Amino acid sequence: MLKVELHTHTSDDPSDRIPHSTGELIDRAAAFGYDAVAITLHDRQLDLSPWQQHARDRGVVLIPGIERTIEGKHVLLLNFSTRSEQVRSFADLAALKRDEKGLVIAAHPFFPGGSCLGHALMDRHVDLFDAVEHNAMFTRGLNFNAAVHRWARTHRKPIVGNGDVHRLRQLGSTFTLVDAAPNPEAICAAVRQDKVTLVAQPLSWLTAAWVMSQMFSGDVMNLLRPRLSDRFSVAGSRS
Repeated sequence: MLKVELHTHTSDDPSDRIPHSTGELIDRAAAFGYDAVAITLHDRQLDLSPWQQHARDRGVVLIPGIERTIEGKHVLLLNFSTRSEQVRSFADLAALKRDEKGLVIAAHPFFPGGSCLGHALMDRHVDLFDAVEHNAMFTRGLNFNAAVHRWARTHRKPIVGNGDVHRLRQLGSTFTLVDAAPNPEAICAAVRQDKVTLVAQPLSWLTAAWVMSQMFSGDVMNLLRPRLSDRFSVAGSRS
């Protein structure tokens, strides 16, 4: 069985302010015993070729991926070509799946938030999803993943555990064990065939609060960055 993480972000992400580099993510994953990691930047598929040897030296398989915004909702597309960057609608996604053998995972589908899929879209496009995500952001008293398990049972879909890693501290509490050979194609095929075991430990309230505070501060910096850039540009032009 392979220890696998299928939802991560790095400092190459074009949308979120992530403090760790791709190399640091690989190093931490190796230290935590992961066999494979998918790097899923928002709306951009990272070129993994500069990092393949670094990962191989540490025994980590890299899986290409993207957290694509499709009709305003977040969907994980793994092991597709860079054509995945052009998917804007669920019709586009259906066409991509007809042409390529990648893996489609519903990311944090029932969490509160405008970018989450929700029941209506999940039910309408059930055939497009190969698996559904149990997200690591939960505690003993607050768990939006309960609906994931009900939906997966109803539609007979595999559940994968993902960290949705925006901070390295998020690695390790929730992940997936996959019965597959250590390569992207075999891992994706095994997930589709439900050869997976979910491992999910609730976060303490302290850890959950820390993660949320870190992500909130990153969101604030994302909002301020264009304004600060404009201000410094104006100041520079006056000097």
